[in-house]
Amino acid sequence: MTEPNRFQKLVAEAKKNIQQITPEEAVQEVGRGAATLIDVREKDDWSAGRARGAKHLTRGEVELEIEEQAPDLDQRIICYCGGGSRSALVAESLQKMGYRNVRSMAGGFRAWKAAGLPVE
Repeated sequence: MTEPNRFQKLVAEAKKNIQQITPEEAVQEVGRGAATLIDVREKDDWSAGRARGAKHLTRGEVELEIEEQAPDLDQRIICYCGGGSRSALVAESLQKMGYRNVRSMAGGFRAWKAAGLPVE
């Protein structure tokens, strides 16, 4: 078994500090209007397809732009990426910024699609 690389170690450490949510839980919360779903993937990924109802803020811009999308620090925010690694890093970063109700979607967009959840 190979040793995890630095990125994998960083993600594993972030996942210790955040809470994850399943795609099924995420779609229910977003459907009830109880959460804001943020896609942190790159523009090309976003253009190719996304979870229905998601807003787009790439990982590189989320910290700069999040206050416009979610000014309330208690607002439920669910982040997702392709597989759940980048969104874990974003969730941890948002928590450091003072957001108290952030989740990362386990498995990312791949898990969302595999579950047959609605896409745009």
